[in-house]
Amino acid sequence: MKPRLGVVLLLAFISCVAIVAQKAHADGAGAYTTGKYRNLLVEAGYSKRAAHEKIEATFQQLFHGDPQTQTIAFASGKNENGPLMYVTDWANHDVRTEGMSYGMMITVQLNKKAEFDGIWNWAKTYMYVSDPKAPSYQFFAWSCKTDGTRNSEGAAPDGESYFAMALLFAANRWGNGKGIYDYQAEAEKLLTAMVHRPEITGQMNFRGKMVPHTVGPMMHDDPPMILFVPDKMPHPFTDPSYHLPAFYDLWALWGPKEDHDFWTKAAQTSRELFVKTADAKTGLAPAYANFDGTPVKSGFVQSDKFGYDAWRTASNWSVDWSWWGKAPTERELSDRIQAFFESQGIDKYGPVYTLEGKDLGSTPGLTHEDHPAGLVGTNAVAGLAATDQERAKRFVKALWETPVPSGQSRYYDGMLYMMSLMHLGGEFRIWGPK
Repeated sequence: MKPRLGVVLLLAFISCVAIVAQKAHADGAGAYTTGKYRNLLVEAGYSKRAAHEKIEATFQQLFHGDPQTQTIAFASGKNENGPLMYVTDWANHDVRTEGMSYGMMITVQLNKKAEFDGIWNWAKTYMYVSDPKAPSYQFFAWSCKTDGTRNSEGAAPDGESYFAMALLFAANRWGNGKGIYDYQAEAEKLLTAMVHRPEITGQMNFRGKMVPHTVGPMMHDDPPMILFVPDKMPHPFTDPSYHLPAFYDLWALWGPKEDHDFWTKAAQTSRELFVKTADAKTGLAPAYANFDGTPVKSGFVQSDKFGYDAWRTASNWSVDWSWWGKAPTERELSDRIQAFFESQGIDKYGPVYTLEGKDLGSTPGLTHEDHPAGLVGTNAVAGLAATDQERAKRFVKALWETPVPSGQSRYYDGMLYMMSLMHLGGEFRIWGPK
């Protein structure tokens, strides 16, 4: 007996619904699926126009303001690829892949193509290691002088991560050009190197001295997670603030096809690491962590502390929740860290703590700044995942009332302040293929 047509159509409809539901579950329930981005500045009571104007004014100050007191971005002539621009750590008088890649992310998000291309051109001209015999081949020297001379040829994977993501967004938003401006090709080469580049041993400039070094890929294979450095080490470890699962899920969709499964697994590993490495009471994560999330104790005084690197970790898990909505534990972590910093005084907490919550601002060897704007920003971004929205609004208002960083501290604080405003104002988005 043949089934009736209506029954067949009903079964087909149910099957389609199931497939759509399965895909929606795989893609999560965040902005990637919905296309909707919260504007926490508006939710906190500011107008949409005022929020946009504040973001634009902050960009103009940090990228085109007074060269002695405000800006961190400087035009640097031209070459055969066009204008050059660098972003400098003003206090340390150098150019870092961290700041350059942040600059590219900010400019692609705000549709500032001229600045984006200038920064990328400078990075490729001076920072990119093109010698196949060099240990850091296909990566970027993490620190250069402002004239382009390399301070060190070692690579810092947070920079490569933001370079790759910014390039893919540029390809999707503006389309690809030629040479170094074929953004998609440049991103795919970098992503492939991050995962597969073979170990290379050779002499490498390290703090002004040539020393033997062996450098491999930036991603550990098992568990699949980003390394603190790609240098071969007896006991490799990670930096929780380098973990960007919100990016990894996009690379699983748009990056080299052979690595789609790897990036999917890396995203899940990072979400699990956040839970393992953040303190159960304070939500504070260490600067460096073992693959199981336990803190690393090293010669760096902040290695097992919540310090400057670690400010970014809460922002990373909160943006991941906002974009993907796959890990409800990220909401618990945001509630935890906002509750801790509110208990310290929402307008006066310092920059460095033990994971248990002891303020280390006065500890010898640790720099203490008064209530750093960068941390004010990342703590406000935690509100994207927080369940206590009234408390989250207090953190948003604290950032709004904080002046744009200027003077000696305007680089790192300024970068985090700028991107935090963009996240909160719904102007830091996924730019997908057209």
